[in-house]
Amino acid sequence: MTKRNPLPMHWKLVLDWAPLILFFATAKFYNLYVATAVLMVAALVTVAIDYVRERRVTPVPLITAAMVLVFGALTLYLKDPRFIKMKPTALYALFGFTILGGLAFKRLVLKAMLSDAFELDDQGWHKLSIRYGAFFLGLAVLNEIVWRNFSQAIWLDFKVFGITALILAFSFTQAPLMLKHQLAKPESGE
Repeated sequence: MTKRNPLPMHWKLVLDWAPLILFFATAKFYNLYVATAVLMVAALVTVAIDYVRERRVTPVPLITAAMVLVFGALTLYLKDPRFIKMKPTALYALFGFTILGGLAFKRLVLKAMLSDAFELDDQGWHKLSIRYGAFFLGLAVLNEIVWRNFSQAIWLDFKVFGITALILAFSFTQAPLMLKHQLAKPESGE
């Protein structure tokens, strides 16, 4: 079996953010079609780098890349920017419905996605799932409102800065819940 060689955290963050930054910069300096093509390539490159380094790709980047490819291809083939603008709506709706739908079937999807990063009791995962599921559905609705009612420039700024700020702010507000339901780590020792 090939040994995993995980990226340092700062490089992982660069990989996670690079496609979005490249999309934004390209859209600002060229146009949304060139930016869409750049985003598609960047999504594939980041998944490939993740796979080469880790010998696996986690579901979220893989699903995101697949949606970028589908909605990006539709945007370019049909020469219609609405598709790339709908991609965040579809992605956040998928995340929201998957997380909440998992609860309906007594599955903690969020726990499966984040258990490497956090150790919570099942009650904490359940509460966090409800909150994140609803949050992602709210983001989907908000993206629809912005891209349908505002200029492309405003939507682009919202997608990059607004959604990012909302995700970070929401995640920080979940810290008290996570601390309350955090599992005690066994003491290393004797």
